[in-house]
Amino acid sequence: MRTKISAKTLLATAAMAIALSGCAGGSTGNSLAPARLTPLQEGPSEDYVIGPLDKLTIHVWRNDELGAEVQVRPDGRITTPLVSDMPAVGKTPTMLAEDIRLQLSQYIEDPIVTVIVTEFAGAINQQVRIVGATAQPASLNYRANMTLLDAMIAVGGLSEYAAGNRARLIRTDRETGEQTEYDLRLNDLLRRGDSDANVLLQPGDVIIIPESFF
Repeated sequence: MRTKISAKTLLATAAMAIALSGCAGGSTGNSLAPARLTPLQEGPSEDYVIGPLDKLTIHVWRNDELGAEVQVRPDGRITTPLVSDMPAVGKTPTMLAEDIRLQLSQYIEDPIVTVIVTEFAGAINQQVRIVGATAQPASLNYRANMTLLDAMIAVGGLSEYAAGNRARLIRTDRETGEQTEYDLRLNDLLRRGDSDANVLLQPGDVIIIPESFF
């Protein structure tokens, strides 16, 4: 006989697992280099990768009727005039423009296609996710030069019972898929103003903040 488990029960179980990991877990021994609170020089990040629900403007030079404003479907595809079910997720705007150009080349000579992302939902590997004992757990769209402090401001800081200095950052190597955990010192950063506890983030980072009941 199957037992139905409510969503509330699952959430409570997950919260307890996070809390217990905060009480029992020790340092991973991995740490990240401090980041400046204000970068000396802003620089671009890697090319943006289109995600589900992003909104795109597609323009075909001298062929306005072939352009469109579309939203990427949850299945990761788009449809425009003469282009049906084109995969968009996982491509940069330049890559998608080239794929559309190749498709339209069957119908018109030397099309020039431009793709602009007008609203960003962001693919998972382009987001920074913060879960656990924070005021407002969230998935944030990564932006160039984003730091831990930026992310924590966006989610409203730590909750009252957060074990901020037991927080972890999980980072996945895009080439190997290997995950590495790093120690974070959120109490030192947010409650003591220790700028050395601020670190640079990368797209796809996951920040886990346990609770302390002691």
